[in-house]
Amino acid sequence: MSENRRANLHHPKKKKRKRIVRWILMPLLLITVTVGAYGAHLYSKAESVINKSYQPIDREGKRANVNPFEENISVLFIGVDDSQKRKLEGNTRTDAMMLATFNKDDKSVKLLSIPRDSYVYIPGQDVYTKINHAHAYGGVEMTLDTVENLLDVPVDYYVKMNFNAFMDVIDALNGIEVDVPVTFTEQDSKDKAGAITLEKGLQTLNGEEALALARTRKIDNDIERGKRQQLIIKAIISKAASAKSVANYTDVMEAIGENMSTDLRFNEMVSFIDYATAGNKLSTETLNLAGADSRINGIYYYQLDEAALAQTKLELQTHLGLAETTTEADSVTTPETGTTTDTGITTDPATTETTPSY
Repeated sequence: MSENRRANLHHPKKKKRKRIVRWILMPLLLITVTVGAYGAHLYSKAESVINKSYQPIDREGKRANVNPFEENISVLFIGVDDSQKRKLEGNTRTDAMMLATFNKDDKSVKLLSIPRDSYVYIPGQDVYTKINHAHAYGGVEMTLDTVENLLDVPVDYYVKMNFNAFMDVIDALNGIEVDVPVTFTEQDSKDKAGAITLEKGLQTLNGEEALALARTRKIDNDIERGKRQQLIIKAIISKAASAKSVANYTDVMEAIGENMSTDLRFNEMVSFIDYATAGNKLSTETLNLAGADSRINGIYYYQLDEAALAQTKLELQTHLGLAETTTEADSVTTPETGTTTDTGITTDPATTETTPSY
């Protein structure tokens, strides 16, 4: 990332960092690139898919020239419902968000689930509201800016996928094995009520069933929902890494092609081969944001715990090699106090929420 962008996030010192990517589709592409038996054909296929999915974001000079061959990086994975119904009603809100940070020296990944109802400040709208509204207000660009403001770390890349990609990847792998925590009934991807019923216990899920498990909000809360999504991701990675899944990679990439967008170039993904080949040396840790249910003007929010949030920021900054540049002056206004930030913006926690189109 450029020095200017790091400076904008209160990290004026630029150190050489190293990094990579992953979520639902990243491990598949990375493993694909490293599979010798199918090497040339799959490599060409992966390159074609990424070229079609490449959609850089103009972030007013903040987009960095990070070198993923040498630096640690962060990637925001965005899950959305891009169904025809949602498109007709306007910009969609995000249904899932995860920030992954990658440390190349340690061969480690931290995966942070961000609850969709988290009460946060959205730059550009000058409003506190649910974080999943950022995409409805300003697409990927505003989502990236909001996450950067919340966590005080740079977001170097994004990967955006819709429900179709999620389901197709799992179906192309002939399902994934997941220990379902509780029996429940949920709507399907076409919003048909009661279409999916899953029993508690270890079982193989197809795409629709895995989506129901990832989406449902009836059986627990936003934090547990994030943990279930992380569980599904790990199951996909495990299945994708198995030798018997190699023959399915072309189908997987075909499924992804029209249902993903990213600002990662193919040659940048190739730099992540070290992670794909790390095996047992790759350390993966899942993180969650602590908080509590709350209501403001009768609207439900997930109120983040400020002390826990500060600790999470430090953990992410440390993982990216940025912690040594953090100072006490890097203060962030909390929504409860309504105090003035260093930039002079005064917030009012009682402000009525402006709801974007769904």
